[in-house]
Amino acid sequence: MRAVPDKVDVGSLELKDQVVSINRVTKVVKGGKNLSFSALVVVGDGGGHVGYGMGKAREVSSAIKKGVEAAKKNIHRVPITEKGATIPHAVVGRFGSGAVLLKPASEGTGVIAGGPVRAVITAAGIQNILTKSLGSTTAHNVVKATLDALLRLKQPEKVARLRGKSVAEVLGTPEEKPAEVAAAPPAQPTA
Repeated sequence: MRAVPDKVDVGSLELKDQVVSINRVTKVVKGGKNLSFSALVVVGDGGGHVGYGMGKAREVSSAIKKGVEAAKKNIHRVPITEKGATIPHAVVGRFGSGAVLLKPASEGTGVIAGGPVRAVITAAGIQNILTKSLGSTTAHNVVKATLDALLRLKQPEKVARLRGKSVAEVLGTPEEKPAEVAAAPPAQPTA
């Protein structure tokens, strides 16, 4: 079972909303057809906070407004590296039959992503990332799978603390050796 993420105070954030999809829904009733709209909205501050919400209403603007309100109640914190503005490690998120692969990218790569994934990634403020959407292409499933992947991300500092290791050991970067070991001449073989 995964730990429940901390709640984020929405009042202190400057959130920007982005509409991912608008769907026209028709309900057939005795008197004819009732037309309504459903909107899938992603909100984020571009600094590591992102959330999604869905709204349904008779008018598009009301549906979007409801979606934004629902998204503000569903904001999560996402770990982003300081160097390169990317994610700490590769991860796969799943929801329903949809899966999304997120891979960190070097600086200057940009956001390589399709529509729904791109909306979530840009709202979170990630600037360099490689993504691949696998399975279901439904916007709802893809957005939820992307957020699932972002919630599965772990910060290297927390992983190092849990394992009792240094951050360099966890990341696999070589630690600096003491100077006297590095300066010692190689041993001469005896013949």
